[in-house]
Amino acid sequence: MKAARFHGREDVRVEDIAEPHPGPGQVQVAVEWCGICGTDLHEFLDGPIFTPTPQAPHPLTGGAIPITLGHEFSGVVAEVGEGVTGLSEGDRVVVEPYDVCGTCVACRSGRYNICRQLGFIGLDGDQGGFAEKMVVDQRWVHPIGGLTTEQGALVEPLAVGYHATKLSGLQPGQSAAVFGSGPIGLVTAAALKACGAGQVVVVEPADARKAKAPGAGADHVLDPTEVDVPEAIRELTDGAGADVTFECAGLDPVLAQAVASTRPGGTCVNVSIWGHPATFDVNSLVFSEIRLIGSLAYAGRHREVIDLIRDGVVDVGQFITGRIALDDIVDQGFRELIDHKETNVKILVHP
Repeated sequence: MKAARFHGREDVRVEDIAEPHPGPGQVQVAVEWCGICGTDLHEFLDGPIFTPTPQAPHPLTGGAIPITLGHEFSGVVAEVGEGVTGLSEGDRVVVEPYDVCGTCVACRSGRYNICRQLGFIGLDGDQGGFAEKMVVDQRWVHPIGGLTTEQGALVEPLAVGYHATKLSGLQPGQSAAVFGSGPIGLVTAAALKACGAGQVVVVEPADARKAKAPGAGADHVLDPTEVDVPEAIRELTDGAGADVTFECAGLDPVLAQAVASTRPGGTCVNVSIWGHPATFDVNSLVFSEIRLIGSLAYAGRHREVIDLIRDGVVDVGQFITGRIALDDIVDQGFRELIDHKETNVKILVHP
């Protein structure tokens, strides 16, 4: 079967590899759509970052580059292994793309997304969504019922924003500010509205990305090159600042602005994965007793997110800006997103 394999920096090849078949308790999924994530782009441009190398293979999968990429995928059940119940061939499904140890303190407490040996399907071995088929343990497979598989491919990124929203402690009617209107910022804004935020402010300098923010749920869009963002957010919130803020850019000045825009005693959530150690004035937290917390992916959120899409609470179709074939993944996928990132949100790949 065909699969897009990461061999090294700027070296992704569509190759023929052996088709995997499920063992006991496993499911084979025929992939229909897989979204290109910012993590995939970082790996392509600067990797190996998260992908394991032959000198340090992944402790759970034993995988090392070349590995199959892709973790935002949906498809149909093609084959079920012995002992699998509740799933049948032809069922439309999405997958939580995890490899976890199941024994560390995080796994035992149900927070498997911060497993001490965490691996991600699509970043740690032969299994990945940029392939015709893949195999995964049944525990990670979620039926999507009436959703299309295109909608299903957006469940994973929306789950990231939804998990961050839940971690923030947002209460219905409270105000929120999202810093960055890229893919993760947009799904975070959508998740905030779905969870009852009374006012959502999105901060973004790029015109094309600013234009997408209202559709995702932004009540106000601020350009940091035109206004003093913390002051503008205080004006919109009766002088208080936003109850919760979300850093979705991975940039030092953006994190500083997010904290400065948070009300005293409020919460700032870092959602982005940083490419460098942050330089940050910790006193800005101390003097206002602001909680700065990290949010990584999701745990136990897929079922709720599927319901949000099915019930029409979130329209994920608006985030799809391209559909391409697997053979075109480098030129029309990675290169398109790198060279025209401001006009794209999510490009879906069909193997």
